[in-house]
Amino acid sequence: MTQPDSSSLATTLLHAPAWARIGLTAPNERLREQAAAELAETIIDALARPLPVNDPRQMALPL
Repeated sequence: MTQPDSSSLATTLLHAPAWARIGLTAPNERLREQAAAELAETIIDALARPLPVNDPRQMALPL
């Protein structure tokens, strides 16, 4: 497993489901646990499928 940088981790958290991010602050313990599990799954999924790194020297071609 590769070590994620803070930028990619922040992006992953921002793209996580909104209910899970908000659910961490819920007064209900069960909802907090479900939200934490969802965020953990989102992070694990992002680590398993890293975004491709584009070569900055390669010119992008429009489709």
